[in-house]
Amino acid sequence: MASSEPFSESRRAKIAKALKNNGKGAPRVMAIVNCTPDSFHEESRAETFSKSIERCIQALDSGAEWIDIGGESTRPGAIEVSLEDEIQRVVPTIKEIRKLKPDALISIDTRNVEVARQAIDSGADLINDVSGLRDKAMEDLVVSKGCGVCIMHMLGEPRNMQNNPEYSDVVKEVSQSLLNTAERLVERGHPPELICLDPGIGFGKNLKHNLDLLRNPDSLRGDFNFSILWGVSRKSMFSEMLGRLETQDRLSGTLGVAAVAQYSGIDILRVHDVIEHIDLLKTISEINN
Repeated sequence: MASSEPFSESRRAKIAKALKNNGKGAPRVMAIVNCTPDSFHEESRAETFSKSIERCIQALDSGAEWIDIGGESTRPGAIEVSLEDEIQRVVPTIKEIRKLKPDALISIDTRNVEVARQAIDSGADLINDVSGLRDKAMEDLVVSKGCGVCIMHMLGEPRNMQNNPEYSDVVKEVSQSLLNTAERLVERGHPPELICLDPGIGFGKNLKHNLDLLRNPDSLRGDFNFSILWGVSRKSMFSEMLGRLETQDRLSGTLGVAAVAQYSGIDILRVHDVIEHIDLLKTISEINN
């Protein structure tokens, strides 16, 4: 499936289907695979090639429909890594997973256009850009390939995004920013069903901002009914809200948000803990049937 050519219609259709919830309200599960030594949740780090492959296979075998592979930590205060390091961390993993699991849905978590280009040409299906396509070249790449894209909102940069973030109306400002970018893609001919929007919980937001965004998910749908992704797994909001200072103690809070996501019709949940989320979502689905 790896190719430098634009995506085929059948591949686009497969991605589009996987960017919407399963029709019974349960979000699709996207597993986080951090090929990094410094991601905020220590247990999520896969610092070697063999460990990253193991983590991907385990997530897919546990029921994740997506794996999101990243080679740069974007935690608050994170320092940028070199282009060479990021490529070496993610591209070999994508190539190997594409061989081992030809039908897997693979997302590349990157802000770097060249990383995204090589990842897509190596078999990735979706570009997950936490900088929200600020780089015009990234937008051009998405349009030329016809690949899936997740556009996330971030105020500032990882190194400074949590330095007293301010908004007049966080829901309005975040939704308008994301919708403007998504609609520009559509105007350029990119299929709206291949676009997913992420409010960027914890990326330049305080606890109140995060809660306001989680309470108003439909603000991101727009006229094209864009898909919505939530990424809240083990984030610092649970430290402030629940007093859980260590990331390993934040699973219960994370699952609480996942339950809200199912009742809110969210399409994708980006998570560290695949099995626990699969069990939760299946349980809610069974009760609601």
